[in-house]
Amino acid sequence: MTVLVITGTGTEVGKTVVTAAVAATAAAAGRSVAVLKAAQTGVAPGEPGDAEEVARLASPVTTAEVARYPDPLAPATAARRAGLAPVRPIDVADAAEKLAAAHDLVLVEGAGGLLVRFDAAGGTLADVAGLLGAPVLIVAPAGLGTLNATELTARELRSRGPAPLGVVIGSWPKRPDLAARCNLTDLPDVTGAPLLGALPAGAATRTPAAFRSAAPGWLAADLGGRWDAEGFRRGEGG
Repeated sequence: MTVLVITGTGTEVGKTVVTAAVAATAAAAGRSVAVLKAAQTGVAPGEPGDAEEVARLASPVTTAEVARYPDPLAPATAARRAGLAPVRPIDVADAAEKLAAAHDLVLVEGAGGLLVRFDAAGGTLADVAGLLGAPVLIVAPAGLGTLNATELTARELRSRGPAPLGVVIGSWPKRPDLAARCNLTDLPDVTGAPLLGALPAGAATRTPAAFRSAAPGWLAADLGGRWDAEGFRRGEGG
C-alpha cells in the first residue's frame, strides 16, 4: 500500500488524529511517510491546519496541502465565498502521486465526509480514491448514530469500486455506554469491513513522544499495529 485515503463519516470524528496514528505507526516501522490534506478549510493563512497537527504528533512526516480556504465550510462553498479556485480531484491525485514517488506511504486526508464537494462539478474524495486506485479507511464515531452514516459511506465506496479497507473508531470513550459497546460488533457487520482500531478519547492531548509510542497499540495489523479487535470486543473496549 503506497497511498491510503482517509475519510470520516462527517466532521469532528477524529480523522486527523487517526491519520496521525497511522503515520506514527508507519514511521516507527521505518517507512517514510507523507501526509496530504486535500482541502483545508476554516484556517487563515499562516495558521496551523490538520497537516501540521499530524506532523506535531507523528513527526517525522512530510506534510502538504492542495488548497486552503478561510471559512469553515465545505471546500466548494469555501472556495466560492473566498473568490479562490476550487480544488479538483485530479489536483489532489496528482499531488499524491508526486509524494508517492519519494515516500513509502502517502496518507490523503479528506475534509469532512466522503461526498463533501470540492468543486462546482461535484468532485469528492471518493473521486480522488478512484483516480489513485487507492484503498479508503473510514473513521467513525463510537456511539449512537454511527451505524447509519458508516454503512452509507461503505456502500458508496463499494458502488464505485473496491470495498473500504476498514473502519477505525476515532475516539473511544473512557466509559463506553451500551451503544458504543454494541457498535464494536455492529460496525463491521453493517459495513462488511473489518474494525481496524480504536483511538482513546483525548489521544491528541498526549505529548508527541507518548502519542508515537502508543499509536501502534491503537491500530490493527493491517495498518501496521498490534491492536486486536476480538480482544477489544471481549473486554468491551475497557
